[in-house]
Order: sequence, then structure tokens, then C-alpha cells
Amino acid sequence: MTMHWIQHNHLLVLAVLILAGSFFFCHRAQAGPYAALVAELESERPLFERNANELRYPASLTKMMTLYLVFESLAKGEITSNTVFRASRYAVLRPPSRLGLQAGNSITVEQGILALVTRSANDAAAVIAEGMAGSESAFAQLMTEKARELGMSRTVYRNASGLPDPNQVTTAWDQFRLGKSLYKDFPQYYPYFSTTQFQFQGRSFHNHNHLLKTYPGADGIKTGFVNASGFNLVASARRGGYRLIGVVFGGTSASARDAHMRDILDYGFAQLDGREYTIRTVSFDEPEPPALLSRPKLPERSGQKPSSKKKVKLADNTSPSNKGENERRKDAWQVRVGSFTAKKSAEQRLTQALKAAPYPLRHARAMVAARTKGGKKLYLAVFNGMKKEDAVAACKALKRKRIECISGKSSS
Repeated sequence: MTMHWIQHNHLLVLAVLILAGSFFFCHRAQAGPYAALVAELESERPLFERNANELRYPASLTKMMTLYLVFESLAKGEITSNTVFRASRYAVLRPPSRLGLQAGNSITVEQGILALVTRSANDAAAVIAEGMAGSESAFAQLMTEKARELGMSRTVYRNASGLPDPNQVTTAWDQFRLGKSLYKDFPQYYPYFSTTQFQFQGRSFHNHNHLLKTYPGADGIKTGFVNASGFNLVASARRGGYRLIGVVFGGTSASARDAHMRDILDYGFAQLDGREYTIRTVSFDEPEPPALLSRPKLPERSGQKPSSKKKVKLADNTSPSNKGENERRKDAWQVRVGSFTAKKSAEQRLTQALKAAPYPLRHARAMVAARTKGGKKLYLAVFNGMKKEDAVAACKALKRKRIECISGKSSS
């Protein structure tokens, strides 16, 4: 009996170690599908755009909407910065990142705001949600309703923190709209996003958004990470009279994500100033994209005429970021993960597939293609623009999850 107990527990310990090791390597290696966008805030003119309307997991970018609802309640006088919310047992058991609250502890609204901006604390997000709506699920419904009001047509929220949920999705364009709304609707509260440090119960928490210290003109707003999404970032920066908002999904590391964000923001500012600029970090295929060696300094706009150099247009396939793209398309592969009689079902399958095979689908372009067969309209769930090895790996991973998958060369 004793020997059986020892063997059983040794197996249990081994299983725990294997699971822990799997999580460790998954955390380091996985990244969700890539998407990125840079647009000028006032005009909403896109200056850089990749997969910007495709569904992605927001991770802790979710807390931007949590904060929008907090700021709205503050502006209406429904709460104050000193309003106190008490932590429930449910809230304190949220997975990290956390403040480390205990059940029964209290935080003020301002402490909650700072905890979300700097620490990205999931326990604080749950405390705020419960304090404002009674439960996190009820608060998430309010978040989704607000998203629709702000024109975020493809975003769905299921919690206040961004912890993994297959039905919690967004797009780069929707995150741009949310970032713009936070800046325009609540200028009195927007400076919270530039907070670099927060003190709570004797501990110091630093902002995860490193661009605040490394990118001139940056003043917000939020980072995010879960395994299925990779490293995400929404950033805002102002230079020479222009304000840009950038969105990046699917970074392989925080530093790779930050490097790409700096690069595409520079690309955006260069277009507005009429200068030529070559993007140096065009993908996350390498563990660390090459360092930015020669980012041009922006000239002062006062009394200075724009450069006569032709501006790079995003739609122009000869632009620096699109060099060789036509050639790559000839060898591009795609995977089809199902055909359906309803478009919504096809979109749900795309989301399911992203969760099941996030790494091989990290650079794919998700789309629903309509076809008519035998007089009936079908909707195909497809991922395009893939490398052959990624397409093959994706199908292997999806079939293990019993999800239909057919790979082959793209028809276009």
C-alpha cells in the first residue's frame, strides 16, 4: 500500500513538472497571429496596416475598455477617485499579474486605475468590475455594449482583465478606435496612461509599456500578453503636431513587439513629414528583429516646408514594406478550416482555429470567402498568406484538435 502511494505521488509530481515545463516553453515560444496598424488620430488615415481587420485576442488590452467605463463613471459623478471597492474571494484568485490582494481588502478607484495601467493587475480588474456592475460577467456585457457604441463592431468582451477566453476577440482597427476614444473623450484622465510607477502596500510596480521611456513623444497606452495572442501593444505618440496611435498583435517577445512598434510609428511620422523611410522590422519570424540603426530625426515643423520627396502610400505595392510581396504571394499557402451555410459559423471556426494553433497561424490572414455551390451559398473559413511549413504545421495541430483542415497553395 505504501509503495503504491509513493509510485502514485511520483507520477503526480512528474505530471505537474511536465505541465509546468510546457507552460514555460509555451510562454517563451508562442505568439498569436500578427496584425499591426498605425493611423493618424484626427483623420484616422492609415499609415501602416497589416491584417488590421482580422480577429485577434486582446489579452490585457482589454483593460483599456475597463478603464473607459471607469473614466465614464468618474466623468458622470457616479463614482469618485476615492470610492472604495472591496475584493471578493473570486477577484483575489484571478491568475497573475496581480497586486496580491486578499479577500476583504479594499482599494480606491484611483488605486485600481493605477494598478491596471502599470501592473496590469487582474485581481484589481475583477474588483473594479464587481464593484461597478455586481459581477465580472455583467461588467463584460457593459464593455461589449460600449464597444458597439464606439464603433468597435468586431470586438466581444467576456471579462474585465483579458485573461484567456476563446470568445473574447478584437481587431487592430477596433483597438485604434478605443485608444482614440480614451484620448478624445477623457483628456482629464488620459494622463494616467503615462504613469511609469505605482506604489501599493510598500511595493513598487512599474509600467510594462517601455515606449514611455524609449520613444520620444510616447505617452501611453497599454500592453498585453497571453499565449494565444503573443505580445500586444497599443501605443500613442505625438510629434510635430501629429498624434499617431499604433497597434501591434502577435509579438514573439516584449522587446520584439516594442521594436516593431517604434519602427512603424517612425514610418508613419516619416510619411506625414514627406520623408522616405524603410521599415526594418517587417515580421516576427526571428526571435529578435534587427535593431533600428538609423531612424531619422524628425525636423521641427515650425517655419519649415514639407520635403518634396514623394510620400509612401500604403496601397502602393512598391513601398518599402511591400518589396517582394508580389513574389511571396506566388508561393503563399493557405489552409481551409471548414465550410458553413452561415457566415457567423465561419467566423467562429476561425476564432477556434486561432486558439488551437496560434503559432503556425501567427502571420496568416484570416478571412471568410463566400462561394456558391449547387445553388447554395457557402462560407469558407480560410487562412491565407502562409509559408508552406506553417500551413502544414497548422493542419497537424488542428487535426489533433479534431478541427477540419485542408492545406495547399493559395489560388491568388
